Amino acid sequence: MARAIGNRDEETLGLVMEKYAHLLWPIAAAVLKNVGSDQDVEECVADAFIYLWEHPGNFDPTRGKLKTLLCVLTRSRAIDRYRELSRRNTIPLEEALCGGGLCAQEALAEEEIRSELRQLLQTLGELNREILVRRYYYDQKPREIALATGLTVTQVNNSLYRSKRQLRQGLTEKGVGV
Repeated sequence: MARAIGNRDEETLGLVMEKYAHLLWPIAAAVLKNVGSDQDVEECVADAFIYLWEHPGNFDPTRGKLKTLLCVLTRSRAIDRYRELSRRNTIPLEEALCGGGLCAQEALAEEEIRSELRQLLQTLGELNREILVRRYYYDQKPREIALATGLTVTQVNNSLYRSKRQLRQGLTEKGVGV
């Protein structure tokens, strides 16, 4: 068999693949557990056979069994793949600390603005508050709001403009940046 592998006999390599694939699959799967997919496992096993095909001289039956060589090759490929996948899935420390792009300071500032906005919304008239909620919470278009409230589209747009200006001014007076 060593001579056939050394001569790159396709039939022999096919037999080797048939004989050892079932043994190599669990080796790669164990290394890639919770990180890699079935496709990653399959590629590691295939890479071991490709290596054997491309470097037949590295198989020396006096140094060890073919089975051992294939197991070592598969495990090495799986470890390399594991490292590659782990690097891809690693997020920078700054991003991890800032969680979703907002650092602790920014998150506090955002919460402060929200809190002030809730208080300022209560200072608006009921109709103006309803129009703002319909527009920015329920994402309704001015035409839909006009139909629901019995106002014209122009009146809805004017209400939105005045209410936003009033909220912005209130935030500015309280020293909260928008």
